[in-house]
Amino acid sequence: MKPTILITFDSLKRATSGMFFFERSLGDEILKQNNGRFAIFGYLHKKSIYWFQQLAGTILMSPLHKVFFPAYKQFKLVHFTNQYCKLRPTRVKAKKVLTIHDMNPVHEKTRSPARYKKYLDRLGGYIDSCDRIVTISNFVAGDIVKYYPQAAGKLTVIYNGADKLVLPLHHQPPYKPARKFIFTIGSLAPKKNFHVLPALLHNNNLELIVAGKITDYQQRIIDEAKQYNCADRVKLIGLISDEDKAWYYKNCEAFAFPSIAEGFGLPVIEAMHFGKPVFLSKYTSLPEIGGDAAWYFDNFEPETMRSTFARGMDEYTANNMAESIKQHAAKFNWEKTARQYLDLYTECLGM
Repeated sequence: MKPTILITFDSLKRATSGMFFFERSLGDEILKQNNGRFAIFGYLHKKSIYWFQQLAGTILMSPLHKVFFPAYKQFKLVHFTNQYCKLRPTRVKAKKVLTIHDMNPVHEKTRSPARYKKYLDRLGGYIDSCDRIVTISNFVAGDIVKYYPQAAGKLTVIYNGADKLVLPLHHQPPYKPARKFIFTIGSLAPKKNFHVLPALLHNNNLELIVAGKITDYQQRIIDEAKQYNCADRVKLIGLISDEDKAWYYKNCEAFAFPSIAEGFGLPVIEAMHFGKPVFLSKYTSLPEIGGDAAWYFDNFEPETMRSTFARGMDEYTANNMAESIKQHAAKFNWEKTARQYLDLYTECLGM
């Protein structure tokens, strides 16, 4: 009889989050590569039950599961795909794998001491109750060991894959810039640090296209754009489709991602799949993911950023770097990621 595995896909109800893309892509590939090894079930919101046709079965999410999970002994292994999982590890009796995507709160430092302690205590409880912990970068693994030394012996790093987006023939986005442009994408949150980017438009004719969920943080970006007299060239376009995203990646002059709290940085690899020069912050996981195929802002002083950008664009053009950047992106693929997870399940079950 095949071992039964439950994988939590509780983020699939929100197509705007990074967790959504992680769960969608990982689930698809695990089911493709399973080859009958396991009977894989999904823990899903009722709005998401049609995502995966190859599941052996589904369990619908319920708020009551915070108190009692009726299938607590049904599975040999449960994979909790993020640290904010709606199903708590303590509610199941099985081998347990937990994927931790980041410890951003320890870098953002925006929580009150009480909320910060609650965050650390909750995550520590999840870590202690699981048999194996997966992080999506060595940087995140380092954070885990720093705050929870007891986790060192059960840590595994498995990099995310990155979908190679396809641009349909003749597709045009709702907003098509008239000028050459820099592109970035992500929810408009202070940790993304997008407000430093208008400085790159000083004394040139470039546009800045920022895609992602609009929040109150937009005002800070707008205020910075006004400071550099480029408010008419900074476009906050909100949420976009995969097709639109592919168009912007393909047609941008460069991709910029100055985030100061990132567990992996999926858009970086997505842009690299198109051979584009990427300009990143030097903080958290981004140097690990971008490697030698990216350029990094040493700080966010306008002159330093403009100098880094100019130097990077010159090097990119002079050395014809598009192909080497694509080769770097190809190292991050969901097939490899899924194989590593399936092997971890096997190891964890002692098969």
